[in-house]
Amino acid sequence: MKKTFQLNEIQEVAKAIIEVTPGKQLCFYGEMGAGKTTLIKALVKELGAVDSGSSPTFGLVNEYHDAKGHLLAYHFDFYRLEDETEALDMGLEDYLNSEAWVFMEWPEKIKSLLPDDVVPLFLHLVDENTRSVELNIR
Repeated sequence: MKKTFQLNEIQEVAKAIIEVTPGKQLCFYGEMGAGKTTLIKALVKELGAVDSGSSPTFGLVNEYHDAKGHLLAYHFDFYRLEDETEALDMGLEDYLNSEAWVFMEWPEKIKSLLPDDVVPLFLHLVDENTRSVELNIR
């Protein structure tokens, strides 16, 4: 899947990603400001989360639940990670083995820890209101 979109179309893009992705573990690649967190917010909203969604930059991981309290997704931001062992220490393997969706920003920081079946998603900044997304489906 490859699509160029306006920011006001992000919810439709999120819906399309959920429909076509072969797995629930997505790695988000893109420069700072490309819209990774914004797209993840749209994805968790599309999944039915009642949480508002924020970047977990300072907390490393956010959890999102539906109205009944069921866990829907984890959102990781590994930008501030100094070493892969920090991800292991926080229990990354347990998160990856859950049934929940797992959205990971800056996955290049934990490259050797990523499962083989993660779905890479590349976001590119086209201009202030336009992005392109490429979802590599294997």
